[in-house]
Amino acid sequence: MVEQSTDWSRADAASIAAGVAEGRVRARSVIEATLARIGRVDPAVNAFTDVTAARALAAADAVDARRAAGAASGPLAGVPFAVKNLIDCAGLPTRAGSTINRERAPAARDGALVRRLEAAGAVLVGALNMGEYAYDFTGENVHDGDSRNPHGAGHMTGGSSGGSGAAIAAGLVPLTLGSDTNGSIRVPSAFCGCFGLKPTYGRLTRAGSFPFVNSLDHLGPMARSVTDLALAYDAMQGPDPDDAAATARAAEPVLPGLDSGLGDLRIAVAGGYFARGGDPEAFAAVQVAARALAATRVVEIPEAARARAAAYLITAAEGAALHLDRLRTRPEDFDPAVRDRLIAGAMLPAPFVERAQRFRRWYRGAVADLFADVDVILAPSTPCRAPPRGQTHFTLDGVSLPVRANIGVFTQPISFIGLPVAAVPVWLDGGLPLGVQIIAAPWREDVALRVARVLERLGIVRAPIAELT
Repeated sequence: MVEQSTDWSRADAASIAAGVAEGRVRARSVIEATLARIGRVDPAVNAFTDVTAARALAAADAVDARRAAGAASGPLAGVPFAVKNLIDCAGLPTRAGSTINRERAPAARDGALVRRLEAAGAVLVGALNMGEYAYDFTGENVHDGDSRNPHGAGHMTGGSSGGSGAAIAAGLVPLTLGSDTNGSIRVPSAFCGCFGLKPTYGRLTRAGSFPFVNSLDHLGPMARSVTDLALAYDAMQGPDPDDAAATARAAEPVLPGLDSGLGDLRIAVAGGYFARGGDPEAFAAVQVAARALAATRVVEIPEAARARAAAYLITAAEGAALHLDRLRTRPEDFDPAVRDRLIAGAMLPAPFVERAQRFRRWYRGAVADLFADVDVILAPSTPCRAPPRGQTHFTLDGVSLPVRANIGVFTQPISFIGLPVAAVPVWLDGGLPLGVQIIAAPWREDVALRVARVLERLGIVRAPIAELT
């Protein structure tokens, strides 16, 4: 085989898979280039907590051997990927961003989504930095150090999937997995300028991952292109009896219809709650996308502020219940900011949480009624660009607010009822990126990704690799 001179360490997943399948490059060559780039670049980014080099090279050799034997290469053949370190990787302790968890025995088996990606030919190269126990919107971690935004090292990556976003933006891997409870895929996608998919609650199995809030947790992909998101999403779909929340629906591939355009899709912009409480640039990014899609209709998602408040209550209560034993026996080993919020959650009166759950049932029905009349709703992902690392407060609409608590102001009302969202990056003026949520009805990831693909083809959204020095 005569390999092409392409810099495969910076290539997207679709190009790598095609190159391997067509014999233009060996999977081993791709992984060697990827590991070399991680070694050079990651010290400036701190995206990885673990690099599984020996495993990755062995897996790449297996991909090459299958191709040499004439077997199908798989839709993600030779594609390097990495996962947020709350997803099990055989041989590694599942840290979940904490110091306590690294004392756990190494995982005996990969998480379900890791196995599904590898079955499609992808190659795991490591585990990624994250906020402690996923209770974070900043990308800051007192145990492993902050992940650093490749587009501005002094700025936050967003969290809690900060390493997942940073690894994409730095060109370390073309595909990562993150988790999203209240916005933890969508926030890093916005701050780091990459694409993310938060699927419908229950669409992708969470088996083999460390939980945060069972009734809100999602897993999903992050990438530098919509096509790569679709490739990964299709490879990971399917029922799983090991996750009680996983849907029994059969896989519904999105890639075949990805380029079918807008057709007669009814697209609206979220007004009211989603048009205030942020910097002007956040709303300008939404308008850029709306104009490109000729979307002039404005709709109001009812009671979004109450939905955010209810999501906070449920998050605090369920998160605290999971960690009660650790809080009792090892409080000094938590990040103090995480520990104090968990303790507060443990003290919430049960009637408050029950009211939040009852409201969630009402809210789900009210939003379903809204989607009877529209197919897609556009909203900002975050209220601002990535703040400087370490910043504790920011000013929104003239009010000083805590950063950690308010970055998810626009994401929480959406994941509260498990709606699918494609998160896309918009670059307005050469500064740091901003994010737009493309929100669809339950199980209509195909619609959200179609709209994202149109915006990508128009050049409105893009995910360039940061030019690090």
